[in-house]
Amino acid sequence: MKKTFAFLFVVAIVCFAQDRHQMGSNYYAYPTPTAKYTKAPVGYKPFYISHYGRHGSRFHQPADHYHALYNTLAKADSLSKLTDLGKSLLERAKYLDEYAAPRAGDLTQLGVAQHQGIAKRMVKNFPEVFKNDAYVEAYASTSVRCVVSMAAFLEELHALKPKVEIHQESGKYLMSFISPLDFGKIIGESNTPAWQKENEKLYSHVNPTRMMREIFNDTNYIKQNVDAGDLFSKIYEIGNSLQGSPEIEFSFDDLWTEEDLTARWHAQNAWWYSVLGNNPFAKKQGLDNARPLLKNVLDEADKVIAADTAKADKTAKSAKKTTATLRFGHDTVIFPFAVLLQLENGTQNTGIETADMENLHKVWRDYEISPMAANVQLIFYKSSKKGAPILVKVMFNEIEQKLPVTCDTATVKNCPAVPYYRWEDVRTFYRK
Repeated sequence: MKKTFAFLFVVAIVCFAQDRHQMGSNYYAYPTPTAKYTKAPVGYKPFYISHYGRHGSRFHQPADHYHALYNTLAKADSLSKLTDLGKSLLERAKYLDEYAAPRAGDLTQLGVAQHQGIAKRMVKNFPEVFKNDAYVEAYASTSVRCVVSMAAFLEELHALKPKVEIHQESGKYLMSFISPLDFGKIIGESNTPAWQKENEKLYSHVNPTRMMREIFNDTNYIKQNVDAGDLFSKIYEIGNSLQGSPEIEFSFDDLWTEEDLTARWHAQNAWWYSVLGNNPFAKKQGLDNARPLLKNVLDEADKVIAADTAKADKTAKSAKKTTATLRFGHDTVIFPFAVLLQLENGTQNTGIETADMENLHKVWRDYEISPMAANVQLIFYKSSKKGAPILVKVMFNEIEQKLPVTCDTATVKNCPAVPYYRWEDVRTFYRK
């Protein structure tokens, strides 16, 4: 009986350790995909990829959060108000204040490796797109972490395919589709009275009291000197960011119980849904942050297909034919982009509209939608058979997706099977 209990306890700890990183919300470090891919219909080969990727793992920001955590603990320590766990946390906070704060918001080395890995797998999975005459266009947000993410991706691509011609740039004019709106304004517009009520319900399950008593040895001191809710959130955010910096040899895991972490993540997950999801309690302005990107994806694909299928004249022969369009941006765009695409995979539907915030995590999970280095890839296929339609499949974080797109079997003889769709049907659906 004791052995059985001990075994179950170990299993519970292991499961919690695995889920703990996912509960890091949008700080979840990109998981290496293991999914197998469905073979393309007979005679079809990929010829173009349209991509949007979030930057890789980064240090938490702003730097003030590191300073506040350290200063709060240092003050308490000077008054002998810290427990042993609190003193241990102070040592970690001091290190982060010196090492991580100056790097706040910057891409980590794991973030670099994530994009190198995605590039490597893209070339391996779709080699036809990167033949010697390939021409790749790459665009990045003006944010340094996005530029470095693009550089890491292209560095790997060039190492694998040195003859591929690459055009890359970052500029303010590109933000019109890479990240067009003010996120602060989106947050403000999403914070409706209806949402505030739902948010309060979720946070009623979030109680920082236990953790504060584990850190500080004086309850009166906590009441008079510590903003418990704020400190609790900073520990949650900074601690979650550490999975993106494996060179930092400690975590904040010892501060959490499974119950506390789960409750905090449920609230965080619902917040992202309220700001950038299809939330019925908010105004949904967050979705507008991805509409220009969706239009850009559709427009660029149409241009590439038109150039590829047009009868070549002398001008067309000398023109460069784009084989991949790569875009590097932010979670504030990839969240609503996934929602607009209404992707479906397993139990999750990115475009779902639900008023049940208590059970939102069962159908909409932020860590699956926008982990660090999250990406959407549209893979376009063509056949050598005359008159055959262009096909496309969508991969979300390198996993094939089911789309809300239908093929009219009454008028089309051979509708492709999921995850392949006729581009004509996909374009018509998303243009609307």
